[in-house]
Amino acid sequence: MNALLATDALPRFDAVTPADVAPAIETLIARQTATIETLVATKPTEFDAAWLPLERIDVAMDNAWSTVSHLHGVADTPALRAAHAAGQQSLVEQGLKVGQNRDLFDVLDALAASPGFADLPRADRTAVERSLRDFRLSGVALEPAQRARYAEVQMALSSLSNAFGSALLDATEAWTELVTDEALLEGLSPADKAMLAAAAQATGQTGWLVTLQQPSVNAILGFCENRELRYRVYHAYGTRASDQGPNAGQFDNGPRIAEILKLRRESAALLGFTDPVALSLSTKMATDPHEVLAFLRDLAKRARPAAEADVASLRDFAADSLGIDDLQPWDTGFTANRLRLARHAIDEQAVRAYFPVDRVVAGWTALLERLFGIRLVERPDVVTWHPDARYHDLVDADGSVFAGLYTDLHARTGKRGGAWMAQARSRVTDGDAVMVPVAYLTCNFAPTGGAVPPLLSHGDVTTLLHETGHCLHHLFGLVDRPSVGGISGFEWDAVELPSQLMEDFAWDRDVLTAMSGQYETGEPLPADLFDKLVGARHFLEGMATLRQVEFAMFDLLLHLGVMGDDPVEVLDAVRDEVSVMRPPAWHRFPQSFSHIFAGGYAAGYYSYLWAEVLAADAFGRFRDAGLIDRATGDALRTHILSQGSARPALESFRAFMGRDPDPAALLVRRGLA
Repeated sequence: MNALLATDALPRFDAVTPADVAPAIETLIARQTATIETLVATKPTEFDAAWLPLERIDVAMDNAWSTVSHLHGVADTPALRAAHAAGQQSLVEQGLKVGQNRDLFDVLDALAASPGFADLPRADRTAVERSLRDFRLSGVALEPAQRARYAEVQMALSSLSNAFGSALLDATEAWTELVTDEALLEGLSPADKAMLAAAAQATGQTGWLVTLQQPSVNAILGFCENRELRYRVYHAYGTRASDQGPNAGQFDNGPRIAEILKLRRESAALLGFTDPVALSLSTKMATDPHEVLAFLRDLAKRARPAAEADVASLRDFAADSLGIDDLQPWDTGFTANRLRLARHAIDEQAVRAYFPVDRVVAGWTALLERLFGIRLVERPDVVTWHPDARYHDLVDADGSVFAGLYTDLHARTGKRGGAWMAQARSRVTDGDAVMVPVAYLTCNFAPTGGAVPPLLSHGDVTTLLHETGHCLHHLFGLVDRPSVGGISGFEWDAVELPSQLMEDFAWDRDVLTAMSGQYETGEPLPADLFDKLVGARHFLEGMATLRQVEFAMFDLLLHLGVMGDDPVEVLDAVRDEVSVMRPPAWHRFPQSFSHIFAGGYAAGYYSYLWAEVLAADAFGRFRDAGLIDRATGDALRTHILSQGSARPALESFRAFMGRDPDPAALLVRRGLA
């Protein structure tokens, strides 16, 4: 049997092959088509008869595809990439056929108008109402010619998005530099050198292999004293997948961006929206792009004095202490670490020595038990896709297993960069059968296999907690309708609430100490070093805030189309308004901005800052209760994490806090109040 069709159990990663993808997708599409034909023919008006058959086949399709998508992200091969691209196209085509099926829309519309609909549980009603909305956003009401064109556009956008991500991965892996003179790596820690040596050894070379994987880039740009090497890495990383750089034109995403923007505008217009931003906001908390732009510009105004002071500090320190009279972007990370050491006596390399990954994971699991009363129990009998990956049962306070979690924490070849959470299985209750939710938690920390265990920065610890928040939002869900359970359907500009809230626990003394243990001695993080970390929490925060504002405004203005179609020109205009330190003219950030061109943040990148208001405000309740407070953790779980999108995010926030959000909380969190 095709392993991808065993969708009522955990994925059988050891049995899945690229050749399984096409027949599995074909089979599932046929099942869905038959289900819809039956519903259209019989026109049931009871919820169980009209909705549950659709839900069952949707869950099967989602479960099969999540396995394929996950493997594509963490264990990519040329064969799998081709199978993924073809399967994605088939699913997009089928999704459009379903979304534009007027007869099926009429069945669900009749269900929503039936006498007993108002008496259904809220989640059931929301699932149907959300589905009807999505039908309309799929063009179901369009005339036949327009409907067909809309489908063509969506198919093309899916293909372009997939190609964008593939080109970025290829460009990232295409560049390496073998260092044979250790003197060029002066400033790097033994752990970083061991990581680079292991990378060289893995490719059959002797020396230290610098790559464009994030841990390698961070090591060079943050600590390498050799300015020329920093420049080469910065240049290669900043020109990936563009018309510039060492692989100029080979993986260029520029033409893809132009076509993506053109088709997104056409898509929005077909649905009656003025632009892609209006379409994006139709499903979010924010309703007006001018409201969002005003929010971003106000934040930029408040952050600018701090950012200008940050740049002046960096320039002065670089000139006075490092002999760098013309501070450049490839010097910024290195200078920042040296200034941080001088100003706050924080040696980032020394900090990392206290966070070997095993100790961090042990403290992380202890935190989850203290906050929510849950335990993570590793299951060695569950098959994974790589030796780095683990599977855990989540056990509740009453001893019941209520969810599952895969973790894959380390960078390697064939794995997409960054950190993310994804759904492996959704919570489903169908009669007496209950399927528990399962999530993937993926990071790109230092690789395993070196002479020194993988060491995490404080930023890495924060990243782990961030993705944990997303996972808990999915795993704690008690909504039985998958389309509105967990993070599914949650307003995108609120979805970062749990993740950013969890980040703040990385600044608690007890939490961080429990996650530490010097990798050679086992000594926990010293109190004085923790105090220094807290003292430096808002170090260069002005620059960091403006950077996020820059990304968000670029995304919004590019999709509004009020500044033209050239992403480089739009980004330059945004930088004229908000930036305090400009990258070189050859830098090509848009060509690697996968969040908006190969992810879910198009015309919505502002969501990180928008949701941070909610997160910062909600964390205040923990702070008021003494921080590690089980009662507050249970309240978060009850009022927000378990509710999914069965009710609006603002309603869930009010249930937790007892009031509307306070925008000032964001300024306090960032030290800008």
